[in-house]
Amino acid sequence: MSTRLVIGNKNYSSWSLRPWLFLKVNGIPFEEVRIPLYRSDSTDRIVAYSPAGKVPVLVHDGLKVWDSLAILETLTDLHPDTGGLPEAAGDRAWARSICAEMHAGFRALRSTLPMNCRRRVDVGPLAAEAEADVQRMRSIWRECRKAHPGIGPFLFGTFTIADAMFAPVVCRFETYAVHVGPLEREYMDAILALPAMRAWIDDARRETEVLEHFEVPDQSRTR
Repeated sequence: MSTRLVIGNKNYSSWSLRPWLFLKVNGIPFEEVRIPLYRSDSTDRIVAYSPAGKVPVLVHDGLKVWDSLAILETLTDLHPDTGGLPEAAGDRAWARSICAEMHAGFRALRSTLPMNCRRRVDVGPLAAEAEADVQRMRSIWRECRKAHPGIGPFLFGTFTIADAMFAPVVCRFETYAVHVGPLEREYMDAILALPAMRAWIDDARRETEVLEHFEVPDQSRTR
């Protein structure tokens, strides 16, 4: 069997990180195809793998899957031994719900705090909508961790697709020094300590592309 994952810039592409991290954490062999985004030929190169023209794209033995959540669900089907979803029915439903919420929501957080692994930025106080997203995110993490103590450091104890979905937010909170409580900090530290996560961030820091619309000004320079 052959597996290929098409991704964008590691510094900026939060959607690409999700399936990449899941594959790496679970030791699933794959070929990485990196296509830098927002270049004149980017869409044409991506369309060769997916009609949607967006990354990530999973190509597995001729099967093409695009959209990060669809890829994670597919990888869970292909590799049931990974425990991509929790074993208990209630937890599986819970994990699916928060994955879908992450996938469809948090627009203010996304636009205000774009993923950027290379920087540490003081953005100052957040607007009300972005702050509400931050508080909802913290609540999700706390509720999951409180419900699964002593099993492991991740949302449902062991690493699942839910952790892959929220990993880019961990990056964002780290980049912009978002205030979190001790439970959320422990969770963030567990994600950031993953060898696969460290490898992604190291690769992102070595990239040379700069996408200006993802480079949020540092407010500390203007105070």
